[in-house]
Amino acid sequence: MRYLPHTTEDVAEMLAAVGAGSLEELFAAIPPECRRRAEMRLPEPLTEWELDAHIDRLAGRMATAPEAKVFVGAGSYDHHIPAAVGFLASRSEFVTSYTPYQPEVSQGTLQAVFEYQTLTARLLGLEVANASMYDGASALAEALLMAVRVTRRPRVALARAVHPLYRRVVETYLAPAGVEVRELAFGPTGATGAAAIGDAAELAAVAVQSPNFFGCIEDLPAIAQTAHAAGALCVAAFSEPLAFGLFKSPGRLGADIACGEGQSMGIPRSFGGPGLGMFATRMQHVRHMPGRLVGETTDVEGRRGFVLTLATREQHIRREKATSNICTNNSLCALTAAAFMACLGGSGLRELARLNYDRSEYLKARLRQAGVGLAFDAPTFNEFTAVFPPRFRDTYRRLLDRNIMAGLPLEPYYPELADHYLFGVTETMPREDMDALVREVQS
Repeated sequence: MRYLPHTTEDVAEMLAAVGAGSLEELFAAIPPECRRRAEMRLPEPLTEWELDAHIDRLAGRMATAPEAKVFVGAGSYDHHIPAAVGFLASRSEFVTSYTPYQPEVSQGTLQAVFEYQTLTARLLGLEVANASMYDGASALAEALLMAVRVTRRPRVALARAVHPLYRRVVETYLAPAGVEVRELAFGPTGATGAAAIGDAAELAAVAVQSPNFFGCIEDLPAIAQTAHAAGALCVAAFSEPLAFGLFKSPGRLGADIACGEGQSMGIPRSFGGPGLGMFATRMQHVRHMPGRLVGETTDVEGRRGFVLTLATREQHIRREKATSNICTNNSLCALTAAAFMACLGGSGLRELARLNYDRSEYLKARLRQAGVGLAFDAPTFNEFTAVFPPRFRDTYRRLLDRNIMAGLPLEPYYPELADHYLFGVTETMPREDMDALVREVQS
């Protein structure tokens, strides 16, 4: 059977097989305004080596570490990854996006997901974790929808200090569902005070990010207490889970749902993807949790085994009963994160988190000594917000031309924060590079 027609006769034969007289008739069901009328302007085909050269030229236009000095995190972080992580993740047994429906032939994948869930639940301080969110932004949106299901309330409160792109995804998810999103302002410290919540009587959830987009640590216990007093859930988002190697976990601080981006856990930045949506909650809410849950059981002979215990998407149960339309199986990214967490262990995570904290505090102190102001005084992790005079914009562009990205300008995301720059450093940033940046800022 031929699948790719190469001649007019091939096209005619295929059209005849489906009972269509022409390509126009075949696509008649598509409204005319949705069809492309002009020819596609595509370049001529390239040989394999010509394509390689073209890709090399494109890559040469990208500024990447370590050649470029990138003092930016903003939800994506550069970390050293143990060699064992890449080796395990590249094994053919795991390199698949296919859902492990059949336990009798999928025990390896199922156990890997189970181990990931166990490690994630421990890291986030909650009782149960799933293994099938797209990324941190979709995990937060799904968490808020889950809170609406649990409480049957039509409104949520979302801190403005949550990652701006996460907030956009939340709006995309919640607007069609008729869920109102109330924005919570951040205070002069850079954190969201519990007083900003106001009347929470009709809220399904109060959602904050800690560390937040500015790198500041939120007062989760106070926010959780205020939410719980009104019958709402506390949702704790994050984009840097490594912070919980040093700071208390969201679950221990009162969060009902913890969700966020797991890219830091052994997944390279890779020019923006892939990501891993980490998601954990309390056992009492497990029936409302989106995604998949792998459980441990025994077979008829009493041997330990693993199965899909809960699968809540529309393909598994009646459509109106589904809690989510999340379909992609992120088990390869989950396996990578599990291998990373297992390689480091509890003490390793603490040491790495402390090293990251110390690096960012070093740069913060050096910039302060150089006369650079700090926007907020709340404790931070990995990132902090600096304030420069307007003339720094010329310096910033000059440094970009030299492959030095001196922070992320916040004005496009927060218009009131003109001349504010978000700096982020991890254990991969040498001290001499931070000292060089300070000298450039002073010049």
